[in-house]
Amino acid sequence: MSRSAHPAGPRHADVLPEGRSMTSAAPPADLNALDPRVWSRTVTRNTDGVVTVGGIDVVRLAEEFGTPAYILDEDDFRARCRAWHEAFGGQADVFYAGKAFLSRAVVRWLYEEGLNLDVCSGGELATALSAGMPAERIALHGNNKSVAEIERAVEAGVGRIVLDSFQETARVAGIAERLGRRQRVQIRVTVGVEAHTHEFIATAHEDQKFGIALPGGHAAEAVRRVLGHGSLELVGIHSHIGSQIFDMSGFEVAAHRVVALLAQIRDEHGVELPEIDLGGGLGIAYTPDDDPCEPHEIAKSLTEIVTRECAAAGLAVPRLSVEPGRAIVGPTTFTLYEVGTTKPLETLRTYVSVDGGMSDNIRTALYDAEYSVALVSRTSDAEPMLSRVVGKHCESGDIVVRDAFLPADLAPGDLLAVPATGAYCRSMASNYNHALRPPVVAVKDGQARLIVRRETEEDLLRLDVG
Repeated sequence: MSRSAHPAGPRHADVLPEGRSMTSAAPPADLNALDPRVWSRTVTRNTDGVVTVGGIDVVRLAEEFGTPAYILDEDDFRARCRAWHEAFGGQADVFYAGKAFLSRAVVRWLYEEGLNLDVCSGGELATALSAGMPAERIALHGNNKSVAEIERAVEAGVGRIVLDSFQETARVAGIAERLGRRQRVQIRVTVGVEAHTHEFIATAHEDQKFGIALPGGHAAEAVRRVLGHGSLELVGIHSHIGSQIFDMSGFEVAAHRVVALLAQIRDEHGVELPEIDLGGGLGIAYTPDDDPCEPHEIAKSLTEIVTRECAAAGLAVPRLSVEPGRAIVGPTTFTLYEVGTTKPLETLRTYVSVDGGMSDNIRTALYDAEYSVALVSRTSDAEPMLSRVVGKHCESGDIVVRDAFLPADLAPGDLLAVPATGAYCRSMASNYNHALRPPVVAVKDGQARLIVRRETEEDLLRLDVG
Protein backbone atom coordinates (compact mmCIF):
# COMPACT_ATOMS: atom_id res chain seq x y z
CA MET A 1 0.00 0.00 0.00
CA SER A 2 2.91 2.36 -0.67
CA ARG A 3 1.59 5.92 -0.68
CA SER A 4 -2.02 4.85 -1.05
CA ALA A 5 -5.00 5.45 1.19
CA HIS A 6 -6.36 2.95 3.62
CA PRO A 7 -9.00 0.68 2.09
CA ALA A 8 -12.56 0.85 3.28
CA GLY A 9 -14.51 -2.30 3.90
CA PRO A 10 -16.82 -4.32 6.15
CA ARG A 11 -16.95 -3.41 9.81
CA HIS A 12 -18.20 -6.52 11.57
CA ALA A 13 -17.33 -10.01 12.77
CA ASP A 14 -14.87 -12.20 10.90
CA VAL A 15 -15.33 -10.69 7.44
CA LEU A 16 -12.24 -8.82 6.34
CA PRO A 17 -12.11 -6.36 3.44
CA GLU A 18 -10.70 -7.63 0.18
CA GLY A 19 -6.93 -7.70 0.28
CA ARG A 20 -6.78 -7.51 4.08
CA SER A 21 -7.17 -11.14 5.16
CA MET A 22 -4.81 -11.76 8.05
CA THR A 23 -5.21 -15.52 8.09
CA SER A 24 -2.64 -15.87 5.32
CA ALA A 25 -0.44 -12.96 6.40
CA ALA A 26 2.87 -13.80 8.00
CA PRO A 27 3.37 -12.48 11.54
CA PRO A 28 6.22 -10.02 12.05
CA ALA A 29 9.64 -11.50 12.65
CA ASP A 30 9.86 -9.87 16.09
CA LEU A 31 6.72 -9.01 18.06
CA ASN A 32 8.84 -6.92 20.44
CA ALA A 33 10.20 -4.63 17.72
CA LEU A 34 8.93 -1.06 17.50
CA ASP A 35 8.86 0.18 13.92
CA PRO A 36 10.04 3.83 13.85
CA ARG A 37 7.68 4.53 10.97
CA VAL A 38 4.65 4.37 13.28
CA TRP A 39 6.06 5.31 16.70
CA SER A 40 7.13 8.76 17.88
CA ARG A 41 10.81 9.58 17.78
CA THR A 42 11.75 9.05 21.43
CA VAL A 43 9.97 5.69 21.85
CA THR A 44 12.22 2.75 22.69
CA ARG A 45 12.40 -0.30 24.98
CA ASN A 46 14.57 -0.18 28.08
CA THR A 47 16.76 -3.01 29.32
CA ASP A 48 13.78 -4.49 31.18
CA GLY A 49 11.77 -4.67 27.96
CA VAL A 50 9.39 -1.89 28.99
CA VAL A 51 8.61 0.77 26.38
CA THR A 52 9.72 4.28 27.24
CA VAL A 53 8.87 7.64 25.69
CA GLY A 54 10.60 10.89 26.50
CA GLY A 55 12.71 8.95 28.99
CA ILE A 56 9.72 7.66 31.00
CA ASP A 57 8.49 4.07 31.00
CA VAL A 58 4.86 3.28 30.31
CA VAL A 59 4.36 1.34 33.53
CA ARG A 60 5.14 4.49 35.48
CA LEU A 61 2.86 6.54 33.22
CA ALA A 62 0.01 4.07 33.75
CA GLU A 63 0.50 4.13 37.51
CA GLU A 64 0.55 7.93 37.66
CA PHE A 65 -2.10 8.85 35.10
CA GLY A 66 -4.18 5.69 34.67
CA THR A 67 -5.39 4.10 31.46
CA PRO A 68 -6.55 4.68 28.86
CA ALA A 69 -4.38 7.75 28.28
CA TYR A 70 -3.02 9.61 25.29
CA ILE A 71 0.76 9.93 25.66
CA LEU A 72 2.18 12.81 23.60
CA ASP A 73 5.89 13.10 22.81
CA GLU A 74 6.53 16.85 23.06
CA ASP A 75 10.00 16.68 21.50
CA ASP A 76 8.56 14.88 18.49
CA PHE A 77 5.71 17.38 18.15
CA ARG A 78 8.08 20.34 18.22
CA ALA A 79 10.48 18.65 15.80
CA ARG A 80 7.68 18.10 13.30
CA CYS A 81 6.60 21.73 13.61
CA ARG A 82 10.15 22.83 12.87
CA ALA A 83 10.43 20.43 9.95
CA TRP A 84 7.33 21.90 8.28
CA HIS A 85 8.39 25.47 9.03
CA GLU A 86 11.90 24.93 7.67
CA ALA A 87 10.71 22.98 4.63
CA PHE A 88 8.69 25.93 3.33
CA GLY A 89 11.03 28.60 4.64
CA GLY A 90 9.88 32.18 4.33
CA GLN A 91 8.09 31.55 1.06
CA ALA A 92 4.93 30.02 2.53
CA ASP A 93 2.71 30.01 5.60
CA VAL A 94 2.17 26.81 7.57
CA PHE A 95 -1.17 26.71 9.40
CA TYR A 96 -1.54 23.85 11.87
CA ALA A 97 -5.04 22.38 11.48
CA GLY A 98 -6.37 22.60 15.02
CA LYS A 99 -9.18 20.13 14.39
CA ALA A 100 -6.62 17.29 14.53
CA PHE A 101 -5.93 18.02 18.20
CA LEU A 102 -5.93 21.30 20.07
CA SER A 103 -5.11 22.34 23.60
CA ARG A 104 -3.61 25.45 25.13
CA ALA A 105 -0.24 23.74 25.51
CA VAL A 106 -0.28 22.83 21.82
CA VAL A 107 -1.13 26.43 20.90
CA ARG A 108 1.88 27.66 22.86
CA TRP A 109 4.16 25.11 21.18
CA LEU A 110 2.90 26.21 17.76
CA TYR A 111 3.55 29.85 18.58
CA GLU A 112 7.05 29.13 19.85
CA GLU A 113 7.92 27.04 16.76
CA GLY A 114 6.71 29.72 14.33
CA LEU A 115 3.54 28.08 12.98
CA ASN A 116 0.15 29.66 12.40
CA LEU A 117 -3.16 28.08 13.42
CA ASP A 118 -6.29 27.09 11.54
CA VAL A 119 -9.49 26.82 13.62
CA CYS A 120 -12.98 25.79 12.57
CA SER A 121 -15.22 26.55 15.56
CA GLY A 122 -15.80 29.07 18.30
CA GLY A 123 -14.34 26.66 20.83
CA GLU A 124 -11.12 26.23 18.87
CA LEU A 125 -10.88 30.00 18.42
CA ALA A 126 -11.39 30.55 22.15
CA THR A 127 -8.66 28.01 22.93
CA ALA A 128 -6.25 29.69 20.53
CA LEU A 129 -6.87 33.18 21.86
CA SER A 130 -6.77 32.12 25.51
CA ALA A 131 -3.35 30.53 24.98
CA GLY A 132 -1.90 33.69 23.44
CA MET A 133 -1.82 32.92 19.72
CA PRO A 134 -1.81 36.33 17.96
CA ALA A 135 -5.11 36.75 16.14
CA GLU A 136 -3.38 37.72 12.90
CA ARG A 137 -1.82 34.23 12.81
CA ILE A 138 -5.23 32.53 13.02
CA ALA A 139 -7.50 31.47 10.14
CA LEU A 140 -11.17 30.59 10.67
CA HIS A 141 -12.72 27.80 8.60
CA GLY A 142 -16.12 26.11 8.64
CA ASN A 143 -19.05 25.54 6.33
CA ASN A 144 -21.64 27.07 8.66
CA LYS A 145 -20.00 29.63 10.93
CA SER A 146 -22.43 31.20 13.37
CA VAL A 147 -22.93 34.93 13.71
CA ALA A 148 -21.32 34.77 17.16
CA GLU A 149 -18.27 32.93 15.81
CA ILE A 150 -17.82 35.41 12.97
CA GLU A 151 -18.27 38.38 15.30
CA ARG A 152 -15.64 37.09 17.69
CA ALA A 153 -13.21 36.38 14.86
CA VAL A 154 -13.64 39.84 13.30
CA GLU A 155 -13.41 41.59 16.67
CA ALA A 156 -10.26 39.66 17.53
CA GLY A 157 -8.71 40.54 14.17
CA VAL A 158 -8.07 37.06 12.79
CA GLY A 159 -5.75 37.00 9.82
CA ARG A 160 -8.27 35.46 7.49
CA ILE A 161 -11.75 34.01 7.33
CA VAL A 162 -12.28 31.32 4.70
CA LEU A 163 -15.66 31.90 3.04
CA ASP A 164 -17.69 28.80 2.24
CA SER A 165 -20.93 30.07 0.63
CA PHE A 166 -22.72 33.07 -0.85
CA GLN A 167 -24.75 33.51 2.34
CA GLU A 168 -21.62 33.49 4.47
CA THR A 169 -20.01 36.11 2.24
CA ALA A 170 -22.89 38.49 2.94
CA ARG A 171 -22.88 37.56 6.64
CA VAL A 172 -19.18 38.26 7.14
CA ALA A 173 -19.36 41.44 5.10
CA GLY A 174 -22.28 42.74 7.15
CA ILE A 175 -20.63 41.95 10.48
CA ALA A 176 -17.31 43.51 9.41
CA GLU A 177 -19.08 46.65 8.22
CA ARG A 178 -21.06 46.94 11.47
CA LEU A 179 -17.86 46.58 13.49
CA GLY A 180 -15.99 49.07 11.34
CA ARG A 181 -13.43 46.51 10.13
CA ARG A 182 -12.09 45.42 6.76
CA GLN A 183 -11.77 41.65 7.08
CA ARG A 184 -9.22 39.65 5.08
CA VAL A 185 -10.90 36.63 3.47
CA GLN A 186 -10.24 33.70 1.17
CA ILE A 187 -12.82 31.81 -0.87
CA ARG A 188 -12.88 28.04 -0.52
CA VAL A 189 -13.55 26.42 -3.85
CA THR A 190 -14.27 22.79 -4.69
CA VAL A 191 -12.10 21.96 -7.65
CA GLY A 192 -13.60 18.62 -8.67
CA VAL A 193 -10.61 16.57 -7.52
CA GLU A 194 -11.57 13.47 -5.55
CA ALA A 195 -8.63 12.43 -3.41
CA HIS A 196 -7.94 8.70 -3.27
CA THR A 197 -9.15 8.25 0.27
CA HIS A 198 -12.23 7.15 2.21
CA GLU A 199 -15.49 8.58 0.86
CA PHE A 200 -16.24 10.40 4.11
CA ILE A 201 -12.98 12.35 4.06
CA ALA A 202 -12.69 13.24 0.36
CA THR A 203 -13.70 16.87 0.28
CA ALA A 204 -13.08 18.42 -3.13
CA HIS A 205 -15.58 16.62 -5.36
CA GLU A 206 -18.73 18.58 -6.07
CA ASP A 207 -21.32 16.49 -4.20
CA GLN A 208 -20.38 17.49 -0.64
CA LYS A 209 -20.93 20.26 1.85
CA PHE A 210 -17.67 22.20 1.66
CA GLY A 211 -16.76 25.12 -0.55
CA ILE A 212 -18.10 26.79 -3.67
CA ALA A 213 -17.96 24.80 -6.91
CA LEU A 214 -15.78 25.91 -9.79
CA PRO A 215 -18.08 24.48 -12.51
CA GLY A 216 -21.06 26.57 -13.51
CA GLY A 217 -19.37 29.85 -12.68
CA HIS A 218 -20.24 29.63 -8.97
CA ALA A 219 -16.71 30.37 -7.76
CA ALA A 220 -16.39 33.27 -10.21
CA GLU A 221 -19.68 34.68 -8.90
CA ALA A 222 -18.38 34.34 -5.33
CA VAL A 223 -15.32 36.38 -6.31
CA ARG A 224 -17.50 39.07 -7.88
CA ARG A 225 -19.60 39.32 -4.72
CA VAL A 226 -16.62 39.51 -2.38
CA LEU A 227 -14.94 42.20 -4.46
CA GLY A 228 -18.18 44.16 -4.31
CA HIS A 229 -18.06 44.44 -0.52
CA GLY A 230 -15.90 47.26 0.79
CA SER A 231 -15.67 45.59 4.20
CA LEU A 232 -13.95 42.51 2.73
CA GLU A 233 -10.42 42.19 1.39
CA LEU A 234 -10.06 39.17 -0.89
CA VAL A 235 -6.53 37.86 -0.41
CA GLY A 236 -6.69 34.43 -2.00
CA ILE A 237 -8.32 31.19 -3.05
CA HIS A 238 -8.46 28.12 -0.83
CA SER A 239 -8.69 24.46 -1.85
CA HIS A 240 -8.69 21.25 0.19
CA ILE A 241 -8.95 17.91 -1.57
CA GLY A 242 -9.21 15.39 1.26
CA SER A 243 -7.39 13.68 4.11
CA GLN A 244 -4.83 10.90 4.63
CA ILE A 245 -3.41 11.52 1.13
CA PHE A 246 -0.12 10.03 -0.06
CA ASP A 247 -0.33 10.78 -3.79
CA MET A 248 0.64 14.34 -4.80
CA SER A 249 -1.06 14.13 -8.21
CA GLY A 250 -4.34 15.37 -6.74
CA PHE A 251 -2.66 18.57 -5.59
CA GLU A 252 -1.27 19.10 -9.08
CA VAL A 253 -4.74 18.99 -10.63
CA ALA A 254 -6.15 21.19 -7.86
CA ALA A 255 -3.39 23.78 -8.29
CA HIS A 256 -3.95 23.85 -12.05
CA ARG A 257 -7.64 24.65 -11.57
CA VAL A 258 -7.10 27.18 -8.78
CA VAL A 259 -4.45 29.03 -10.81
CA ALA A 260 -6.84 29.09 -13.77
CA LEU A 261 -9.34 30.83 -11.51
CA LEU A 262 -6.67 33.32 -10.41
CA ALA A 263 -6.00 34.10 -14.08
CA GLN A 264 -9.72 34.56 -14.69
CA ILE A 265 -9.92 36.99 -11.75
CA ARG A 266 -7.01 38.98 -13.18
CA ASP A 267 -8.57 39.12 -16.63
CA GLU A 268 -12.08 40.02 -15.46
CA HIS A 269 -11.33 42.25 -12.46
CA GLY A 270 -7.77 43.43 -12.95
CA VAL A 271 -6.73 41.94 -9.62
CA GLU A 272 -3.91 39.47 -8.97
CA LEU A 273 -4.62 37.78 -5.64
CA PRO A 274 -1.56 37.42 -3.41
CA GLU A 275 -2.32 34.03 -1.79
CA ILE A 276 -3.17 30.45 -2.65
CA ASP A 277 -3.96 27.84 0.01
CA LEU A 278 -3.82 24.18 -0.99
CA GLY A 279 -5.05 22.91 2.37
CA GLY A 280 -3.71 19.88 4.16
CA GLY A 281 -4.69 16.25 4.32
CA LEU A 282 -1.21 14.77 4.00
CA GLY A 283 -1.10 11.20 5.26
CA ILE A 284 0.90 9.53 8.01
CA ALA A 285 1.99 5.97 8.69
CA TYR A 286 -0.55 4.07 10.75
CA THR A 287 1.05 0.76 9.80
CA PRO A 288 4.51 -0.11 8.47
CA ASP A 289 3.00 -0.52 4.99
CA ASP A 290 2.23 3.20 4.77
CA ASP A 291 4.89 5.39 3.15
CA PRO A 292 4.13 9.09 3.62
CA CYS A 293 6.19 11.88 2.11
CA GLU A 294 8.47 13.98 4.27
CA PRO A 295 7.77 17.73 4.72
CA HIS A 296 10.70 18.76 2.50
CA GLU A 297 9.40 16.49 -0.29
CA ILE A 298 5.91 17.98 0.04
CA ALA A 299 7.24 21.54 0.09
CA LYS A 300 9.38 20.98 -3.00
CA SER A 301 6.53 19.33 -4.90
CA LEU A 302 3.86 21.91 -4.03
CA THR A 303 6.18 24.85 -4.70
CA GLU A 304 7.17 23.46 -8.08
CA ILE A 305 3.55 22.75 -9.01
CA VAL A 306 2.35 26.26 -8.17
CA THR A 307 5.36 27.94 -9.80
CA ARG A 308 4.89 25.94 -13.01
CA GLU A 309 1.15 26.61 -13.20
CA CYS A 310 1.58 30.35 -12.56
CA ALA A 311 4.28 30.61 -15.21
CA ALA A 312 1.97 28.96 -17.73
CA ALA A 313 -0.81 31.41 -16.81
CA GLY A 314 1.44 34.46 -16.84
CA LEU A 315 0.85 35.15 -13.14
CA ALA A 316 3.21 36.20 -10.42
CA VAL A 317 3.62 33.33 -7.97
CA PRO A 318 1.30 33.97 -5.00
CA ARG A 319 2.28 33.21 -1.42
CA LEU A 320 1.50 29.56 -0.69
CA SER A 321 -0.24 28.29 2.43
CA VAL A 322 -0.57 24.70 3.65
CA GLU A 323 -2.49 23.24 6.59
CA PRO A 324 -0.89 20.10 8.08
CA GLY A 325 -2.62 18.82 11.20
CA ARG A 326 -2.51 15.03 11.24
CA ALA A 327 0.96 15.14 9.65
CA ILE A 328 2.28 17.00 12.69
CA VAL A 329 0.43 15.64 15.70
CA GLY A 330 -0.64 12.20 14.47
CA PRO A 331 2.69 10.36 14.84
CA THR A 332 3.59 12.06 18.13
CA THR A 333 1.05 10.25 20.31
CA PHE A 334 0.11 6.73 21.33
CA THR A 335 -2.85 5.55 23.36
CA LEU A 336 -1.98 3.44 26.39
CA TYR A 337 -4.49 0.73 27.40
CA GLU A 338 -4.69 -2.04 29.97
CA VAL A 339 -5.83 -5.50 28.88
CA GLY A 340 -8.96 -6.66 30.69
CA THR A 341 -9.87 -9.99 29.05
CA THR A 342 -8.73 -12.25 26.24
CA LYS A 343 -11.21 -14.45 24.40
CA PRO A 344 -9.87 -17.04 21.91
CA LEU A 345 -12.18 -18.03 19.07
CA GLU A 346 -11.00 -21.23 17.45
CA THR A 347 -10.07 -20.97 13.76
CA LEU A 348 -10.64 -17.19 13.80
CA ARG A 349 -8.69 -15.01 16.23
CA THR A 350 -8.37 -13.95 19.85
CA TYR A 351 -10.43 -10.99 21.01
CA VAL A 352 -8.39 -8.75 23.32
CA SER A 353 -10.53 -6.32 25.31
CA VAL A 354 -8.98 -3.12 26.63
CA ASP A 355 -10.25 -0.44 28.98
CA GLY A 356 -11.01 2.09 26.26
CA GLY A 357 -12.47 1.74 22.80
CA MET A 358 -14.54 3.71 20.33
CA SER A 359 -15.06 6.52 22.84
CA ASP A 360 -11.34 7.37 22.62
CA ASN A 361 -10.76 6.24 19.01
CA ILE A 362 -13.78 6.30 16.73
CA ARG A 363 -11.72 6.18 13.53
CA THR A 364 -11.70 2.40 13.16
CA ALA A 365 -15.49 2.23 13.37
CA LEU A 366 -16.04 5.38 11.32
CA TYR A 367 -13.44 5.08 8.57
CA ASP A 368 -12.27 1.44 8.80
CA ALA A 369 -8.91 2.92 9.75
CA GLU A 370 -6.01 0.57 10.33
CA TYR A 371 -3.67 0.82 13.31
CA SER A 372 -0.68 -0.97 14.75
CA VAL A 373 -0.51 -2.22 18.34
CA ALA A 374 2.20 -3.60 20.64
CA LEU A 375 2.64 -5.12 24.09
CA VAL A 376 4.58 -2.40 25.89
CA SER A 377 4.77 -3.37 29.58
CA ARG A 378 7.16 -6.26 28.90
CA THR A 379 8.69 -8.31 26.13
CA SER A 380 7.50 -11.79 25.20
CA ASP A 381 8.97 -14.82 23.46
CA ALA A 382 5.54 -16.44 23.05
CA GLU A 383 4.16 -17.45 19.68
CA PRO A 384 2.21 -14.78 17.77
CA MET A 385 -1.57 -14.99 17.84
CA LEU A 386 -3.94 -13.31 15.42
CA SER A 387 -5.82 -10.77 17.54
CA ARG A 388 -8.53 -8.17 17.36
CA VAL A 389 -8.22 -5.41 19.93
CA VAL A 390 -11.67 -4.26 21.00
CA GLY A 391 -13.06 -1.82 23.51
CA LYS A 392 -15.40 -2.12 26.47
CA HIS A 393 -18.44 -0.43 24.92
CA CYS A 394 -21.81 -2.04 24.32
CA GLU A 395 -21.35 -2.04 20.54
CA SER A 396 -20.23 -4.79 18.17
CA GLY A 397 -18.38 -2.24 16.05
CA ASP A 398 -16.28 -1.16 19.03
CA ILE A 399 -12.96 -2.13 17.44
CA VAL A 400 -9.65 -0.40 18.11
CA VAL A 401 -7.29 -2.51 15.97
CA ARG A 402 -9.08 -4.81 13.57
CA ASP A 403 -6.29 -7.33 13.03
CA ALA A 404 -2.86 -7.62 14.55
CA PHE A 405 -0.44 -10.22 15.84
CA LEU A 406 0.16 -10.16 19.61
CA PRO A 407 2.01 -12.61 21.89
CA ALA A 408 0.01 -15.71 22.80
CA ASP A 409 0.80 -15.23 26.51
CA LEU A 410 -0.99 -11.87 26.62
CA ALA A 411 -2.87 -11.61 29.90
CA PRO A 412 -5.12 -9.28 31.91
CA GLY A 413 -3.08 -6.43 33.36
CA ASP A 414 -0.68 -6.21 30.42
CA LEU A 415 -0.31 -2.79 28.81
CA LEU A 416 -0.89 -2.30 25.10
CA ALA A 417 -0.15 0.83 23.10
CA VAL A 418 -1.65 1.92 19.80
CA PRO A 419 0.63 4.41 17.99
CA ALA A 420 -0.25 7.29 15.67
CA THR A 421 -3.33 8.35 17.64
CA GLY A 422 -2.48 12.03 18.00
CA ALA A 423 -4.90 13.19 15.33
CA TYR A 424 -8.68 12.96 15.58
CA CYS A 425 -8.73 10.57 18.54
CA ARG A 426 -8.96 12.95 21.52
CA SER A 427 -10.60 15.54 19.24
CA MET A 428 -13.39 13.11 18.29
CA ALA A 429 -13.59 11.38 21.68
CA SER A 430 -17.04 10.95 23.19
CA ASN A 431 -18.82 10.01 26.39
CA TYR A 432 -20.53 7.00 24.82
CA ASN A 433 -21.80 4.74 27.63
CA HIS A 434 -20.88 7.67 29.88
CA ALA A 435 -17.22 6.85 29.45
CA LEU A 436 -14.77 9.39 30.82
CA ARG A 437 -12.57 10.91 28.14
CA PRO A 438 -8.90 10.08 28.73
CA PRO A 439 -6.20 12.57 29.66
CA VAL A 440 -3.47 13.84 27.37
CA VAL A 441 -0.06 13.52 28.98
CA ALA A 442 2.92 15.36 27.51
CA VAL A 443 6.33 13.79 28.08
CA LYS A 444 9.69 15.44 27.60
CA ASP A 445 13.18 14.93 29.04
CA GLY A 446 12.09 12.48 31.70
CA GLN A 447 9.16 14.62 32.86
CA ALA A 448 5.45 14.00 32.37
CA ARG A 449 2.65 16.51 32.83
CA LEU A 450 -1.05 16.67 32.16
CA ILE A 451 -2.03 19.04 29.38
CA VAL A 452 -5.65 17.82 29.30
CA ARG A 453 -6.88 16.10 32.46
CA ARG A 454 -9.03 13.00 32.58
CA GLU A 455 -12.75 13.65 32.86
CA THR A 456 -14.40 12.69 36.12
CA GLU A 457 -17.86 11.52 37.02
CA GLU A 458 -18.35 14.94 38.60
CA ASP A 459 -17.73 16.49 35.18
CA LEU A 460 -20.47 14.35 33.66
CA LEU A 461 -22.96 14.96 36.44
CA ARG A 462 -22.28 18.71 36.47
CA LEU A 463 -23.72 18.94 32.95
CA ASP A 464 -26.79 16.89 33.83
CA VAL A 465 -29.15 19.48 35.30
CA GLY A 466 -32.16 17.14 35.41
